[in-house]
Amino acid sequence: MAHIIVVGNEKGGAGKSTVAMHVALALARMGHRVGTIDLDLRQRSLGRYIENRLRFLGKEGLDLPTPRDMLLPDIDEDAVPPGENASDLRLSAAVAALEPDSDFIVIDCPGSHTRFAQVAHSLADTLVTPLNDSFVDFDLLARIDTDGEKILGPSVYAEMVWSARQLRAQAGLAPIDWIVLRNRLGSQAMLNKQRMEAALARLAKRIGFRVGPGFSERVVFRELFPRGLTLLDLRDIGVNSLSMSNVAARQELRELVRALGLPGVEVRF
Repeated sequence: MAHIIVVGNEKGGAGKSTVAMHVALALARMGHRVGTIDLDLRQRSLGRYIENRLRFLGKEGLDLPTPRDMLLPDIDEDAVPPGENASDLRLSAAVAALEPDSDFIVIDCPGSHTRFAQVAHSLADTLVTPLNDSFVDFDLLARIDTDGEKILGPSVYAEMVWSARQLRAQAGLAPIDWIVLRNRLGSQAMLNKQRMEAALARLAKRIGFRVGPGFSERVVFRELFPRGLTLLDLRDIGVNSLSMSNVAARQELRELVRALGLPGVEVRF
């Protein structure tokens, strides 16, 4: 069976699609068969990223590894059996279509609570949650006291992950390996970084996730999207001398993929 990686967070702007695309492409470039599903049916950032890639590669005559993106199939509401949910059936059908030819399936969730996201989390073997280095984003995981230190209890997103874990346990599936990434890190506000680091470390022990390295805030990620490229494609399009920022970003991607600890993956880039 394919190993399912879900990139989820109920808040927009955390860099989910950038993380999803770079993880998917890193796996594909290392020789793994990768499928992708974008559950943000309105914005489709990951889906458009891959569409941009296919268009750019075709225009330039390049043949580079690319995940197989799967759209959710339409289902006649009248044909849905009693007690079943059309959203569940659409997602299950997309996963089933990808699974025979995929080692990994990367699912990018919308930045809001939807039925698709809820079901996707219950399918996750690995759950990746990018989080801006801000207590505004931290509030999705846990409620925190006014001193910014005392954790009062889990918040909405953590409770949803807990429900997904219960569903997997009831089905006899392996527990979700949950990794929270400190993403879009800036170079300033060192005191905030230290407080966030300490708060995440306390919360990780309490609700059961690992803290992993994400990406720093870099212009290059915004520049790559229109061509559907990632950091690993730059030399293939003629960029022979990488800037220090690009080299550092590649190292961040290397550390991120290594931190995920995916089965059968030896980081080689």
